[in-house]
Amino acid sequence: MLFACLLLVGAGNTMLVAAVMPPLTRELGLPDWTAGAIFSLSALAWTVMSPVWGRKSSEWGRRPVAVIGMVGFAVSMGLFGWIAAEARSSDVNNWAIVFVLLLVSRGLFGLFGSGTSPAAQAYIADRTSPAERTDAIASVSAGFSLGTVVGPAAAAVLIVWFGLLAPVFAVAIAAAFAALFLWRSLPENLAPADRQVSRAATKGLWRSSGLAPYLIYAVGLSLATGVLTQTYPFAMMDRMELTGPEAAQYIGPAMAVGAMATLTAQLAFIPRLKLPVRDLMSLGAALLTLGTLIMIGSSQFALFIIVQILLGLGLGFSRPGFMSGASLAAGPELQGNVAGLITAANGAGYVVSPLFGLWMYQAVHPVAPFAFCAVLLSALGLYAWRRASATAPPTVSEDDPAV
Repeated sequence: MLFACLLLVGAGNTMLVAAVMPPLTRELGLPDWTAGAIFSLSALAWTVMSPVWGRKSSEWGRRPVAVIGMVGFAVSMGLFGWIAAEARSSDVNNWAIVFVLLLVSRGLFGLFGSGTSPAAQAYIADRTSPAERTDAIASVSAGFSLGTVVGPAAAAVLIVWFGLLAPVFAVAIAAAFAALFLWRSLPENLAPADRQVSRAATKGLWRSSGLAPYLIYAVGLSLATGVLTQTYPFAMMDRMELTGPEAAQYIGPAMAVGAMATLTAQLAFIPRLKLPVRDLMSLGAALLTLGTLIMIGSSQFALFIIVQILLGLGLGFSRPGFMSGASLAAGPELQGNVAGLITAANGAGYVVSPLFGLWMYQAVHPVAPFAFCAVLLSALGLYAWRRASATAPPTVSEDDPAV
């Protein structure tokens, strides 16, 4: 069920980012930067609330927090679709009103939908040994990746058959059913009382030497991928001269290919290669850098596909790398707290990346965001090689004086 829930979250977010939001904002007459602003607010709420939900998953249990996340996701998607549909059909002249309403609806996802990921990661940590952790996290992360495969492809079909907003409503309904099944079928491994840890013990957790490298890497990676995710569709539309639903039919499948590459890395390569987290993080950053460099000169659909394959493989290696590294760096009693921190770090870059990336794309030069990401990703690869653990990270526990 956790795999299915992450699949839905991945599908829904990719549908909005790649297939729906860029064409929708232009159809509604909203400036391009508003697409980034909508996701920035959601990312800010996600970053603030993820550590809270991670801690609550230890206090209340993993299942209740995961359910809250899925309900929040369903409500956010449904409200977003309803507002967008009303705006398209009612000739609203004030784009600022539409923008604010979409902003609020998406903000609900950051506030409440952020509960599912840390609860899922902590749930896996509860049920795996350190030796199994990387493969298990990669397998669960594959749920999100599979969603980003299914999402764009399904969105392209639904848009052709039923209209631009059909994918949004479809995911909202599916998320509501997933929340119900999650509540009824997900067993708890430990009673919440068995995971209690004092707040004082977790106050400085983020700066502990065993955990900090993975959080720093996660923030940098989220900044780069946020810029790439937001600017890639606009670059593709402009360079291939695509508009409206036609754009979604190209962007969606291209993003699906990238997500399939991520899925391949997580389900096929990682279990077979058995690389330490340092190598996963460094290799992932290198592949992302190469894809970003190719993106600078891409103008044909085939090149955009190659870019997505490289970006997908890079994310497929790097995300399980820093997630499992962070989990392995913490003792059993801190898994919920660490899951919340790593989820927040994984979303922190998206607070500024949509506005920052689109601003560079429009105000500086269309190549500027991709050049910036290439430099940042190169630096992350070197940082991971020097600071991440080549074996098992040192364990941080409640009694650690650094905490």
